[in-house]
Amino acid sequence: MPGPRMRPRKSGGPVQFLKPSKPASPAGPPRLLGFHKPYGVVSQFTPEGRWQGLKDFIDVPGVYVAGRLDGDSEGLLLLTNDGQLQARIANPRHKMAKTYWVQVEGIPDAAALQQLRDGVDLKDGRTLPAQVRMLDPQPAMWPRHPPIRVRQSVPDCWIELIIREGRNRQVRRMTAAVGHPTLRLVRMAIGPYTLDGLEPGQWTDLAL
Repeated sequence: MPGPRMRPRKSGGPVQFLKPSKPASPAGPPRLLGFHKPYGVVSQFTPEGRWQGLKDFIDVPGVYVAGRLDGDSEGLLLLTNDGQLQARIANPRHKMAKTYWVQVEGIPDAAALQQLRDGVDLKDGRTLPAQVRMLDPQPAMWPRHPPIRVRQSVPDCWIELIIREGRNRQVRRMTAAVGHPTLRLVRMAIGPYTLDGLEPGQWTDLAL
């Protein structure tokens, strides 16, 4: 998957995080960080219950999250010190594409994949048309800790789903609605920015 070149580096010590209520201009040069968020980490600097916070991985003051990723999901999380950039990335009205690799229970047939493409009726309305395909060959993903729970009698597979909305737990609800619950969810890209080159728990500066 094409994207900017990343040079991973390990995280440092804790940092205090304060998210502004309104977008603000950066105190220094604008920065955009790409972070490979592991399972069990919330999209905020302070921990929450059993979930770790970003302060355990990122030691950059003055940055805040541009779009959330649930604690039980993995993959690319962007952070910036530029409020206008944060709004362009996070606000659904800008329709920045988000690419997910989704491990689902069962093997979706052509009809189920077409439902995802056309839009799925959820409790908060019909989803916008999406791009979806079976991943072939199936990817060899890094181990997740803890591993997913699988039923030996039920097959599973990975699909790629690209959406331009940001509803709460949208991908999980979409796959469940077509009969294929999500087992594991990894965000691979946000617009032109990708997870390439980052191991779980690593972050890098991205080119603006």
